[in-house]
Order: sequence, then structure tokens, then C-alpha cells
Amino acid sequence: MKSFRTELEDLNNPIVEQDILDLALKIEKFHNGSIDEEKFRSLRLARGVYGQRQPGVQMIRIKVPYGKLTQAKLNVICDVSDEYATKKLHLTTRQDIQIHYVSLDRTPELWAELEKEEVTLREACGNTVRNITGSINAGIDPDEPFDVTPYAEACFQYFLRNPPGQDLGRKFKISFSSSDKDSAFSFMHDMGLIPKIKDGVRGFKAMIGGGLGSQAIHAKIAYEFLPADQLIPFTDAAIRVFDRHGERSSRQKARLKFLIKKIGLEEYMRLVEIEMIAVKEKNVVIDGVDQPVPNVTLVTEDVTVADEELYDDWLRTNINKQKQDGFNSVSIKVSLGNLSTETARKLGTLAKTFCDDDFRISVNQGFLLRFVPDANLKSVFNGLHAIGLATPGFDSIMDITTCPGTDTCNLGIGSSYGMATELERVIKEEYYDLIFDTDIKIKISGCMNACGQHTIANIGLHGSSFKKNNMVIPAMMLLLGGGVELDGQGSIADKVIKIPSKRVPQAMRDLLDDFEKNANDGEYYNDYYIRKEKDYFYQLLLPLANLETIQTEDLFDWGDEEKYKTEIGVGECAGVVIDLVSTLLFEGDEKHHWANEAFEAGQYADAIYHAYSVFVQGAKASLLSKDVKCNTHTGILADFTTHFMETGEVSLPDSFEDTVLQINKNEPSEQFAKDYLEQADLFLTQIKDLFAREKETV
Repeated sequence: MKSFRTELEDLNNPIVEQDILDLALKIEKFHNGSIDEEKFRSLRLARGVYGQRQPGVQMIRIKVPYGKLTQAKLNVICDVSDEYATKKLHLTTRQDIQIHYVSLDRTPELWAELEKEEVTLREACGNTVRNITGSINAGIDPDEPFDVTPYAEACFQYFLRNPPGQDLGRKFKISFSSSDKDSAFSFMHDMGLIPKIKDGVRGFKAMIGGGLGSQAIHAKIAYEFLPADQLIPFTDAAIRVFDRHGERSSRQKARLKFLIKKIGLEEYMRLVEIEMIAVKEKNVVIDGVDQPVPNVTLVTEDVTVADEELYDDWLRTNINKQKQDGFNSVSIKVSLGNLSTETARKLGTLAKTFCDDDFRISVNQGFLLRFVPDANLKSVFNGLHAIGLATPGFDSIMDITTCPGTDTCNLGIGSSYGMATELERVIKEEYYDLIFDTDIKIKISGCMNACGQHTIANIGLHGSSFKKNNMVIPAMMLLLGGGVELDGQGSIADKVIKIPSKRVPQAMRDLLDDFEKNANDGEYYNDYYIRKEKDYFYQLLLPLANLETIQTEDLFDWGDEEKYKTEIGVGECAGVVIDLVSTLLFEGDEKHHWANEAFEAGQYADAIYHAYSVFVQGAKASLLSKDVKCNTHTGILADFTTHFMETGEVSLPDSFEDTVLQINKNEPSEQFAKDYLEQADLFLTQIKDLFAREKETV
């Protein structure tokens, strides 16, 4: 801790400084046994520290709101990877950057380095409001009603460290699309937002309750038009309902989509309306001024491109005209989302030199350079070509989205990287002309959890396996028919057939050849799939699934030299925790401290929510001491009444539920905050006394 304390003070941000010191303290407590391993997992995940498949090292997820980077931010991320990781970066489908093989003990120091450029790890993982994603074309999209960038930024700032979003039943994901084309996939998010203008007023179509994973569910429409000044209050209330009523015992049922499925959209929205009284602000006006056109230096001399043929293909597939006259966006395909820090630094310099120092990570794991003048295109191409990033075919069938799979993920079943590499080779060598057609997208996940977003692909794959006699055969489940459609009406793919992994390239050939031979002129792939129906494709690929013809090569996954075997560790995608009494009491004390700090700072809504958490944590600890299973917050309140209030072990002036749920019946005023904190203090004191008496009798 001493090695980076001075650097923390240089940040001149007491909140960030305390956050990082708090992580260091929790690591110390974990090492000395004061915090249980499972509870510690949830604590570190909320700080972006994620376990790897390989023991003893961590993956660090770096939060990049709506994918926006500058050269300075990218350089500090590269510095951190050089010093603490492997000199490599991985771009994710949620516009984050991940680095791997980091020592747990060095994570606070690493975080302090990043914060020099205001880059954070906070809530990059765990049961929190995750990185807010956004269309990379926001601000330059010719079809956009307005630039959503300021609104995405305002939401990021508001919900970072916001008390209701710190310990949810599961993660909560928000996206901002730039237009009805829905390039940020609103339909698969807990909250997806599409910009609209109604009677001259800015607002959003708000969709809620979407999600992928093993049970993909399409989001429902909460509002066809939500005025922009209601965006943050509505989101705040929606998160509070999820926190209070969402499932907590069964990880498989804990996403918002399952809560809405259980109680219905109408009831969920009724509960949201109840919570509106307690949110910090009843309307939040966001300055939505469009980004000014940057002053970009023009290249005036004649430039000879490095490869004329490649340049022509690159212009056709990777360049788009912006809504600003004379400017272009340049899309950059990054194979597997992986690049070295050396390459990344050169990219940052290129962006700063020839376009705007605002470039974005795309949801398909690439980059977008913005405000590239016509005169600079050849120079940008030459610069990208020199560092291996001028590959044509961005967002085409040859630009495959993939998670890391078995390379680093605990839950990985199949080699996503190996499969994607082989499929890209097949397409490049045998179907090169398809790079000019962006109709078909391929996405691969190493397991069914859909980090590679395979369930919204035209052709999706997720890791699986077969068992035959004494053999375990690596396989991929193939899905068809997913994709993005206008105004949030995206499609979820159908599971069609499971195929041994080594036979998937032939399956791809069969699918593409069949489409070329039998599709109508101009027919889109998904329309063709719907017309021919699922069983047609099942029968087409069935010979490849025949396990009677298994060969020795089928026993090896792509890129592996040893025979395949399933090795699945403990998943951390959702920050699964086993709440133990001692750690819950510790956490109750911590929330009590935070409540008082927030009150003293005049942050009354935050103080109230921290006090609410004191009630919940104390009640959970008490119930677990009697082996009473804890699920939703509302269930905990009812069970505590039965097992402690009605028995007289704990006494409050009013019923426990009425006391706690004052939170959504009162405005977050100074007086109510003061009264509520006093009641939480009384409650916590009684809980501690209760456990102290129990210890004396043991």
C-alpha cells in the first residue's frame, strides 16, 4: 500500500483514493482470513478484478464508457499492461478493455496508475451497473435524431458508485443506440435506449428486461417515448426495484428479465413508479450539445498507398461518410479483439495525427476512428497497414466476434479463439467476396453464457461437448436466425444442431454454399432461414453430427495439442457469493459508516440507501444464523419479522417491514435521512447485541 499512497494523493480525488485504499485493505483482510473467499470475490469483482482459468492470477477489466478513448487514456492502459500484465489488450463486446495474468496484490497499484487519466475499474464486473455501451457512430451518424454521447456520459457519471447499483442480484446492463438502426442492440439489454424526438423534445424509446445467456429474452417496451430529463430518474427507480425484488438465491434466475417474466411488465412499472419518490432527482436536464467539428490537420502532399488493391477493398468495407461534410469514419478490424500494446500505442498516435482524438471501441471488438478528412484517408490507410490493422471486411462475415473461451475463462468449454481463427481463414481463402456483404454476422461464445453474443448472430456458435463411450468430443452448438432489426425489433437465434468442433468449418461451407445456390435474388440470410425453416438446416447439417464417423482429429479442439477434456471452473460473470454471518455483519458496519459519511456530505438519498442496506445486511446475517434461506430483499424483510420481531428478540417502534420500506414512501430530505439513519443505528446495535449474547452462551 505504501508504494502507491503518494501517487493516490497526486490524483487529488479523495473518493477515488479511498476506493483504491479500500481494495487494498480488503485484499489484506482476505489474506489474513478476515473475509471469506466467496464474499471477497464479490468485493473484488465490483472493482474490476476477475479470476482467470489459470490459478493465482487475475483478469482486470478496464471500464471504457460507451467505448470512448483518447490517446492519453489508451497510453496509460498500455503502460499498465506493460508493467502488470502481458503487454497485450483484449477488446470486449461491451467496449471494455481486459488485461490478463495480473497479481491480485498489485491491483490497487495498477488502478492508481489508470486513474491518472481518469480510467476506472469500478463496477466493471460483479453484480453492479456495468459499463454503459453506446453506438460508435454517436455524434457522426447521418441517421441520428441527436447525439446520444452526452446522455450516455451523464448516465455513466450518475450511476458510478451509486448505492442502489452496488450489490444487485445480478449485473445490470444499459445501452444507447444512435438511431433506429439499433447498433447498440437495445433489445438484448436490461435497459436499451433509442433516441427519438417528439414535438421538438428529445427523448428515448426505453426497452427493459432483455438478456442473452442460456435463456435469451427480448426486451419489452417500457416507454415508446421517455423525455430525456426523465432518463436518469427512471433508470434509478428501475434499478431500485430490481435490487429490492430481484432473485438472489438462484443465479440462473437472477437477471432482470426473469423478474419481469415473473411479475409482469405492468407490475414492474407500478413498482418503478412507487420508487420514484425516493430517487435523488425528479428530473435531470442533460446538456445535449453536439460535439463540435475538431480542427484536424489536412495532408496536403501526394500520398502513394502501400497496396492499391487492398486499399480499394478497404475503402469499400471500412469507410463510411459522416453527417459532417468532408469527414469519414474509419472502421478497424481487430482479429479476436486482441492487439499488442505496441500496436495500440501506434494507433493512438495515428488517431491524434490524422483525425480526432476521440476514437471508439466497437461492440464487435474493433476500433472506429472519427473525423478523418477525405484528404487524410490514404495516410490513415498507410499507417494502419504498417501496423497490421488495414484488413478489409469490418463487420462482415469475416469479422467474427468471440469471447476468450478456454484460453482464460473459467467457464469456457470450447476454444472460441481457435474456432474463429479457422473460420476467418476459410472465409478469406474460399469466400473472399463475402467481405463486401454485411448481411451475415458470425459470433462465437466459449459456453452458453453468450459473452460472444452468439444468440443474436445470423450464424452463432457456443462451446459444448459430446460423450461417446470413453471419449469426450469438443463440439459447438450452432444457432441460426439472430440479428439486429430496426427500432429494437432484433431477433434471437434458434438452436439448430450440435456438431463436433473440427467439423464446424465444413458446416460453414455447407451453409454458405446452400445460401448461394438456393436464395432468391437480394434475399437476406435471416429471411432465407425463416423461409426454409429450422428443420431444413438441421437435415442439411445432420451428417456432420454423426458420431459413428468420429476420427482421431475430432478428439482435439482447435489450437490444442492434447485430447479434449472439459475443465470448468467457478464462474464469476455474476459475482456469485455465499453470504456468511461474519462478513455480512462486517458489511453492515461498512454500510453504516458510508451512510453517516454521505449524510455529513449532504448526500441524503445516498445516505438513506446505505442505511437501507444496513437493515438488509443485518437481517440476512440474523436469518442465516438460524439457517433460514435468504432470497429477495422483500422476502428477507418478511422472514425477519417472523423469526425475530414476532419472537421479541429484536424490537423496533414500528414493524420491521414498515420501518425499512419508509425508503420508498418519503422524499430524500435531510430530516428523513436523519430519522432513517437513527433507526438503522438502533437496529444494527440490537443485532450486534444479539450475536454478542449468543457468543456468551456458547
